[in-house]
Amino acid sequence: MLRPWKLEIRINHKSQKPVYLQIADAVISDIQSGRLSSGDALPGSRNLAEMLHVNRNTIVEALHVLLNEEWIVSKERKGTFVAGTLPVFSRQRKTEITTPDQSLPKQHYRIIFDDGYPDSKIAPVTELARGYRQIFNRSARWQMMGYGCEFGHADFIEAIVQMLNHQRGMQVSSSSVCVTRGSQMAMYLAAHCICSKGDFVLVENPGYQPAWKAFETAGATLLPVRVDKDGLVTSDVIDHLKTHPNIKAIYTTPHHQYPTTVTLSLQRRLELIRLSNAHGFIIIEDDYDNEFHFGYRPVLPVSSFAQLQNFVYIGTMSKVVAPALRIGYLISHDASLISKVGELRKIIDVQGDGIMEQAVLQLIQDGTIKRHIKKATSYYKAKRDYTVSLLNTYLKEKADYTVPEGGLAIWIQPKQAQNWRQVKDMMATSGVKILPPENYSNAPSVNGIRLGYGSLSEKDLKEGIVLLAKHLTFT
Repeated sequence: MLRPWKLEIRINHKSQKPVYLQIADAVISDIQSGRLSSGDALPGSRNLAEMLHVNRNTIVEALHVLLNEEWIVSKERKGTFVAGTLPVFSRQRKTEITTPDQSLPKQHYRIIFDDGYPDSKIAPVTELARGYRQIFNRSARWQMMGYGCEFGHADFIEAIVQMLNHQRGMQVSSSSVCVTRGSQMAMYLAAHCICSKGDFVLVENPGYQPAWKAFETAGATLLPVRVDKDGLVTSDVIDHLKTHPNIKAIYTTPHHQYPTTVTLSLQRRLELIRLSNAHGFIIIEDDYDNEFHFGYRPVLPVSSFAQLQNFVYIGTMSKVVAPALRIGYLISHDASLISKVGELRKIIDVQGDGIMEQAVLQLIQDGTIKRHIKKATSYYKAKRDYTVSLLNTYLKEKADYTVPEGGLAIWIQPKQAQNWRQVKDMMATSGVKILPPENYSNAPSVNGIRLGYGSLSEKDLKEGIVLLAKHLTFT
């Protein structure tokens, strides 16, 4: 017979703490106070949902937290009961001090749908090692072991400038460039040299949360801009400009928007440039996967438009060669901004990896990088086509998706709203990791996931997509 126990809790829907955590904490409080003892049975999820006037899925999530933290145990065909041995730790919850991706240790995942990593197995490792050996065989190799310039190796910067001007339609000089340890460092430097407390930064929503954190640590307040099939919605930008006078910048991924992969239309690019020039805010353009484009040619960056007055352009070599190769770059025509970036760079990292820059430079000069990009683009296009064939077979009736013209991921939106925490947990029990919408947005209206296909084998892609189709729920 179930214990006639009634949960005493007032749910605060205005609280920043999710409702399911409020419920879980109330149960823990009753256990710690003695109202609930070891072995006591809890009412079923349906009864609890009716008792608290909440959705049953909310109760399921609360019970999952309690099971995960070992406050209760589940007995097949009997129900849930207060655990015989209770955890002993402070009230600071494990679920609050770990990130969502740590709910299952990484080594337990057999298949990981990342957000678009390249396949390290096709990286030009042999050629890179050869470049290293050639550098250390130079007669003046001792000169490389001292300190270098905080902006990067001069010859490598010239190679970056040439690539941007010839292939991406830009008009930059070597004095406009700072080489960084990956694009995330470039993002951090830009955020902290542009923003201060009280400033506002517009961000695409859904969007790239590591960039959001960089702006927030600089003291900026974020203002969301919606994304549709044509990219960021410029009417949202106009609305924010009317009510927030201190908008310092907009962060955007116009080539393949992260995470949805859509390309910003020409009309909206021109409107964004007009607004930037009129109101003086900086367009921070993250062109994170320009090289991998499967159409005739990639769309030129917003930063390549001659009429744009205020911009920061961020790119990376990490996806071109391998994620472990931490080389990115930051570009701006604003000499004072580049100077500030260099000063901050010296505080956190005196200089970059000059030897690695020279090794990569050799691969650029001998044509290895060009050949690798051509080979890799063909390789990833075949993977994209295979992934799309799987989606057409197993998810076409359940989800919407657009075949991207480039990049290493596909954005998938189920036709009905999902309990993504539940889907993620069910996938995890089979050893498959996905990145739910909370990785891209705090808005509950976002109902999609980004499936990275670049680093997975065809076998893993098929198994993972079949499982995803199985665990999506529809009424």
